[in-house]
Amino acid sequence: MRFRKTCSTVFLAAVLFGVFAPSWAADLKEIQARGELRHLGIRYANFVTGAGDGFDVELTQGFAKHIGVKYSLVYSDFYNVIRDLLGKDVVRKGSEVTLEGSFPVKGDMIATGFTVLPWREAVLLYSKPTFPSQVLLVARANSNFTPIKGSPDLIKDIKETKAIIGKNSLLIMERTCLDPGNYGLKGTGIDLKSYTRSTNLNEMVPALLNKEAELTLLDVPDAILDLKKWAGQIKVIGPVSEHQDLAAAFPKDAPELRKAFDEYLLKVKADGTYDKLVDKYYPGIRRYFPEFFARKP
Repeated sequence: MRFRKTCSTVFLAAVLFGVFAPSWAADLKEIQARGELRHLGIRYANFVTGAGDGFDVELTQGFAKHIGVKYSLVYSDFYNVIRDLLGKDVVRKGSEVTLEGSFPVKGDMIATGFTVLPWREAVLLYSKPTFPSQVLLVARANSNFTPIKGSPDLIKDIKETKAIIGKNSLLIMERTCLDPGNYGLKGTGIDLKSYTRSTNLNEMVPALLNKEAELTLLDVPDAILDLKKWAGQIKVIGPVSEHQDLAAAFPKDAPELRKAFDEYLLKVKADGTYDKLVDKYYPGIRRYFPEFFARKP
């Protein structure tokens, strides 16, 4: 009886572990052995449209083919995407970044218009830049806020733009590229309105037009699309950040996967595939970031 009870206990523990244990992150060889690359994507701008395509979707589909495996898109959101990659929650306390908890690993890489930020670099491996960006201050077109004139001095323009915010209400989304903590906007008297009904950055402009705040933050790729979608209803006031890079992200223990992606990115930039994707999903973006697109592969 004792033997049977012990065996049953061991069996139950094994079953529970098999059901609930996280599926740990894998590097290149493990992914090739598995035969599938799991791409963590967030429905955002034209990077991941939600219709099965997008700039980062097509880029990552090509990468899966490059390393000889099937492609799988796994949807996530900005609050959970790092957890879905690492099986750990990111906890930020000032400049300190730690990983806590234990969760299922749902993907092998993030590619979704993902901004390179110092706190993310503390826990992730980033690829070479895949796309340029910058965070802007945006207002309703009929508001009294006047866009800055702009100058060759970007730092001066950023200071001028931030001064316009004053103590007005600003719609933000924490733990994303629109987190005010990234740009020195916390503790300055600004009336910060955290958008919490959704983790979808595509909803920032509708919330602004619904007068949930007087101003909002947007990054350039999203702003380009929103200025077209909401033509005549919003206006850009000025920059609140310097130029930023977007890139694919990998676990710290997947250096070979990151290396393979960088090699693939170099290849598609050289053979014209990358340029076709840029023109397909972001026509006109080159005039905003001429230096980025002039870089040699």
